[in-house]
Amino acid sequence: MIEHLKGRGKLIAAIASGALLVSGCATETTYRPATGKGFYRTGYSDRQIEANRWLVTFAGNTVTDRDTVERYLLFRAAELTLQNGYDYFVMVDRTTDRQAQTYSTPGPRFGMGGFWGPSWRYYGRGFGWRAWDPWFGDPFWGDNIDVRTVDRYEASAEIVMRKGTPARDEVRAFNARDVADRIGPTVVMPKP
Repeated sequence: MIEHLKGRGKLIAAIASGALLVSGCATETTYRPATGKGFYRTGYSDRQIEANRWLVTFAGNTVTDRDTVERYLLFRAAELTLQNGYDYFVMVDRTTDRQAQTYSTPGPRFGMGGFWGPSWRYYGRGFGWRAWDPWFGDPFWGDNIDVRTVDRYEASAEIVMRKGTPARDEVRAFNARDVADRIGPTVVMPKP
């Protein structure tokens, strides 16, 4: 009996260690050029529209919050402005999109039960496939299914770059050097 408990304790310790290891791998997106496609695209990208007009985007992963995504977008706009020899940029248009994906583990199956109403088939941990309908069976899969929604943010802006000093009443104008100096220290660069 004691040997059985020791083995179980080692198993629990191994599972906990594995969970900590996996959770440590989930880090927010660093400031780098975009990689990946679709929901899995992360990083910055920019496209020149005219001589001094650019479309700039920054996409975070599922653990990068909205504030970080918008901050990195501003930093990229400032960096791009300075790289092209301009002093400030004007945000003509700016948006932040939230993309959400909902996952269920292991995932319900839906069908019509008999002739009278809906029924669901689902896989219960340790029980195999099970059925539920409103008139018979287990309570609706509440404690057998893990459902979670994962958010991902992507910010984009169309900017116009200019030289000189912006007019005082131009609220959409940003001094590129000032933005880079203030936001730069908060930006996480990838490790070499």
